[in-house]
Amino acid sequence: MKRLVLLLWTVCWYPALFAQDMPDMWTKSGGNNPAHPGLKWFTGAKFGLFIHWGLYSKLGGRWKDSSYYGSGEWIMNRAKAPAKEYAAVAKTFNPQGFNAEEWANIASEAGVKYMVITAKHHEGFSMYDSKVTDFDIVDASPYGKDPMKALSKACRDKGIRFGFYYSQFLDWHEPNGGGNSWDFKTKDKDYQQYYRTKSIPQLRELLTNYGQLGLVWFDMPGGLTPEQTKQMIDSLRLLQPNCLFSSRVGHGLGDYRDFGDSEVPPVPITGAWESIYTHNDSWGYIQHDLNFKSPKEIIQLLSNVASKGGNLMLNVGPDGDGKWPQYSIDYLKATGRWLKQYGESIYGTTYGLIPAQPWGVTTSKPGKLFLHVWEMPADRQLRVPGVDAKVKSVKILGTSTTLNFRQQPGETTVQLPVTLPDTRNTVLVMEYGGNQSDRSQLRTQTVSSQYPQAEIPTVWAIYNGAAKNKLFTWSHYFGDWKHDNLAYDMTTPEDALVFPLDIQDAGDYRIVLEYACEQASASQQGVVTLNGQQLPFLTLFTGQFDSHKPMMFIRHAIGILHVDKPGINNLTVKPVSGNQKELFRLRKVILQPVK
Repeated sequence: MKRLVLLLWTVCWYPALFAQDMPDMWTKSGGNNPAHPGLKWFTGAKFGLFIHWGLYSKLGGRWKDSSYYGSGEWIMNRAKAPAKEYAAVAKTFNPQGFNAEEWANIASEAGVKYMVITAKHHEGFSMYDSKVTDFDIVDASPYGKDPMKALSKACRDKGIRFGFYYSQFLDWHEPNGGGNSWDFKTKDKDYQQYYRTKSIPQLRELLTNYGQLGLVWFDMPGGLTPEQTKQMIDSLRLLQPNCLFSSRVGHGLGDYRDFGDSEVPPVPITGAWESIYTHNDSWGYIQHDLNFKSPKEIIQLLSNVASKGGNLMLNVGPDGDGKWPQYSIDYLKATGRWLKQYGESIYGTTYGLIPAQPWGVTTSKPGKLFLHVWEMPADRQLRVPGVDAKVKSVKILGTSTTLNFRQQPGETTVQLPVTLPDTRNTVLVMEYGGNQSDRSQLRTQTVSSQYPQAEIPTVWAIYNGAAKNKLFTWSHYFGDWKHDNLAYDMTTPEDALVFPLDIQDAGDYRIVLEYACEQASASQQGVVTLNGQQLPFLTLFTGQFDSHKPMMFIRHAIGILHVDKPGINNLTVKPVSGNQKELFRLRKVILQPVK
């Protein structure tokens, strides 16, 4: 057994979470250290690559005769595989297909600016040469080499910042690690002993032996008080003062904020933050998971995250041989080709000063607004509200093609060509002089008959009475988390939501409500009103809410309303008198022009 490095630590017990949940200790009180020197590169990077690679990659979503769907890296936990039996997988883990230069080349072609890879996930297996334990890729597997040495160098050679993921508390291999209650009794665990003898010494190894790290991405905090967590990170900062620590170190002590898995905030957020997504439905490799996001989905996700002011870190799960799924290679390279032309609208930008429109989203730089056009208006007239600076020119980004525009008080209209160069996302750059007001929080949402529909999230409504909005979280497959902000606690007519709308075209519009409704709330009456018109409706049962199961929504078409003339209109959604329960949990209001 290799020598255990000890770090003195005060012994105490602290409650911890053992299930895969999204605890508030990182999502609601995520850290933000604006003085950290590493935030300059981080906030400009915008696009990162996450890599989950471990023994679970060798298993590929199968344990014995059972197939698992969802988070493949949790297979030991889900199968309740005995620690000794699971550890035997290392004896056949020999990723001869791993090629550090190939990985770095693909990442570079994809346009990512930083890479984070699992040094140790919850299974407890170290994917580097650790002197703290023999349960690592050098000593426990026939591979016998340290892939992280080669990968860290290959990334730096390509100008890609390199960082490690480290599960600081959950460790299903160790008797005193968090999470494994099927092999080891929870009441007998000494979490402080685990931190002293494995977690902290391994973090010190990672911060000492692999050159300058861009960041350490902590995960699943537990077992430490806020004071102990601060003591830990203060001691680690002495090794690399410029290395960023993610907010999942716990207790609001990270340098930047990580949102929940697969979560994007509904509105722009100030400060440094990151949104993390899987490429398919799992972080770790699952052979039978082929539900990959298309290049269009990645490009629009990246631009949406950037429009809110954050970074996107997209995950790839290599297999047990060290090879990436071909779909990941192809689709990431396609994203990189898009970034070669339109990267100026992503890298180094801030959130969009103009809020999301029916045609897409915006990002910003001094003197420039980038218009990310996802949807071509039928009349090819791109209407951009809220531009009060003097517009100098509008071009298709990356070309010399200039577009005609007409600037009026409150709105600038751009004449689009017959076809757009990229139907997934063509970016226009609008250059201006003077100061442009920040309209990012403008509640008034645009509705136009030039698009198939306008989807208005409830976060933009004005809330009255007891009506509230909060983030709901649920999952599809295990660990495949979904999030959205929903309106709830609407019981009486006073609990009304008012949606300010800029309806640009007169005509008829079909009103669709997207909501979830539990059995106790079903068959209650509500009403939508607009300019004296009323659309009564009855709520429909969709399912009972369970955060570990899919949350079922219905798109309930409730009727048609007429708009006499363009202008600002208030659409109201509210319960009628006599209801005993909340009306529903409203996700969005959709207006579809009737043709």
